[in-house]
Amino acid sequence: MPSRFGIKDAILLAAVLFLTATVWLRMVQGDREWRQSRRLEQQLTEATRSAAEQARALDERLAALTREVSALRAAGGVTGDGGGPTPDQPPAAPPSSDDDTWARPGVPIERWPAPAFATDPRVQPGFREGGEFTEVFPARVARLTPYIFTDTYARRISELVLESLGDYDPRTLRLRGVLAEAWQIDPEGLWLRARLRAGARFSDGSPVTADDVRWTFHEYAMNPQIDAARSRAVLECIERVEALAPRVVEFRFKAPLFFNIPAALTMQVLPRAFYEKFTPAQLNQSTGLLMGSGPFRLADLEPGAQWTPGKDVVLARNDRHAGPRPAIDRVRFRVVTDETARLVAYRNGEADMIEPSAPQFERATAEPGWAEANRSLKWINMRSGPQFIAWQCGRRGGSPEGPLTPFADARVRIAMTCALDRERIIRDIYGGVGVPAHGYFNPASPASDRTITPWRFDMDRARALLKEAGWEDRDGDGVLENQRGEPFAFEFTRAAGGEVAERLAAYVRDQCAKLGIRCTVRVLDWAALQQAMKARDFDAVTLGSSASAPETDPKQLWHSSSIPAGGDNFTQWASPRADAAIDRGRRTMDFAARMACWHELERAIHEEQPMTWLRSTESVRFVRARVGNVVAYPKGLEVAEFFLRASGGEGAPSKGLD
Repeated sequence: MPSRFGIKDAILLAAVLFLTATVWLRMVQGDREWRQSRRLEQQLTEATRSAAEQARALDERLAALTREVSALRAAGGVTGDGGGPTPDQPPAAPPSSDDDTWARPGVPIERWPAPAFATDPRVQPGFREGGEFTEVFPARVARLTPYIFTDTYARRISELVLESLGDYDPRTLRLRGVLAEAWQIDPEGLWLRARLRAGARFSDGSPVTADDVRWTFHEYAMNPQIDAARSRAVLECIERVEALAPRVVEFRFKAPLFFNIPAALTMQVLPRAFYEKFTPAQLNQSTGLLMGSGPFRLADLEPGAQWTPGKDVVLARNDRHAGPRPAIDRVRFRVVTDETARLVAYRNGEADMIEPSAPQFERATAEPGWAEANRSLKWINMRSGPQFIAWQCGRRGGSPEGPLTPFADARVRIAMTCALDRERIIRDIYGGVGVPAHGYFNPASPASDRTITPWRFDMDRARALLKEAGWEDRDGDGVLENQRGEPFAFEFTRAAGGEVAERLAAYVRDQCAKLGIRCTVRVLDWAALQQAMKARDFDAVTLGSSASAPETDPKQLWHSSSIPAGGDNFTQWASPRADAAIDRGRRTMDFAARMACWHELERAIHEEQPMTWLRSTESVRFVRARVGNVVAYPKGLEVAEFFLRASGGEGAPSKGLD
């Protein structure tokens, strides 16, 4: 049958061909779009990978730059406005919040600005950064470990390394904030709450926290296994310390005592993480475990090879200090016990500052040309204290079986005072340096009772008092004996090295000979002398004392409770009258009433003479003129403010010395 291709077939074929062409074209277009999309995706992937690699490279570069800047900061080499510490700017502390939720409601908050120099060295003429300052001490430092050291020289070193919540302003002697940026004081005197500065750091970089404050008190200072009896005598007014938050600490006091607030605020804060690694026995045996948050740090603090007595103490600037940055790189403390050798070392340029003896001060300041190259300082300040002879009022050695010394009798002690011409001692032995003393308290302090008339030099009265006490020459040999026939003989102990101490001992021995008393002189180095006092192993000893605050707590030295267990009442003088005055004064918040208590204490001391007061000392120093910004403050000297002039600038005097 023949095939026919009609119009319908043509139309159907055309439709099929059109549809096929359309599908093919769509497939070609889709394939083109897919290839283009794929190409764009690959480009986007490559761009993303490239951006990530660039970001990683940038991060690595920024990290490397950060490490370099940190290293430069630690070395003190970053200057300008780089955002880190500069020679003229301490490390910036994070801004403090005005949020007072840390405080007790309804109690005023006392706020304190960031610590600053009383006299800024960087605005002084001739200022220069860097260098090493050297001071020579007249006595050997026995140990530096906090709360365990016992001498004034270790205390001076510790004040450059350790900090407390507050401290005394060098000019006004008013307590101001240091580690604390604010505090509240209970109107009833039973608590104190403080907030720490956010930027405070120990020298190892760890933050100072409220727990460090709490641990310092409970686990360290008040730990009976640690040899810190003299510190516990000061801090025993504190009942407990609580860390309420990382930067909030609260002190609770046992009773409303005048000394509560300064005791809490001036307690030096230790880094728990460093000190808790050691047992009490290790701490007691240590000599150089000293770490804190102050402007300086021990240049070498290796517990396994710590500083030991006899070596120089070297402090390096603490670049992590949150307070003002010292200009001096290093401070070195040397010891030269012989006063002649000490002055020779100073003249030879081996020291920048010394404490001369009174005769040295008198002679050197009269030399032609001396004032052009040296500054000679003599002033009364917070640390000025009495020079005295302490008489052993109890049993030598401190044990109940030990022998009573002749000075257990108050009449004998008064006789010894009457036998010493103190005006002559000041004039001829101390070179006119000092003022007559009548008691324990600084004569410039309102605690001193100015109505007391010192015992007059009177050899006849001395002899009469000795006879009344039972001491007479019973066998005609020129020596006094008691009723048992025992001669009056004792040791006069003094520190080694020093023209003044030697001349004073010779004078005391001569005066005793005139009375019929045998006096032999015993010379000990400073460490041995301290041990003798701690063990009560002396008959009489000549010493000087200095204060660490405008008003100190007399309980540590004079209360009978401070006699046993290594307390500071080394004369073993026990007086119910004095104890009562001390106990009453410590609980008296009213200033005038408290001064009346201290006057009563001073009268009790005067009437029984456990110590013979020789003079009230004036602080004296020789300072080389190359040391700038040396200011004689009411508080004392601020070594952290010193700077060293460049060579050739030695003749320029320091500002502020008048």
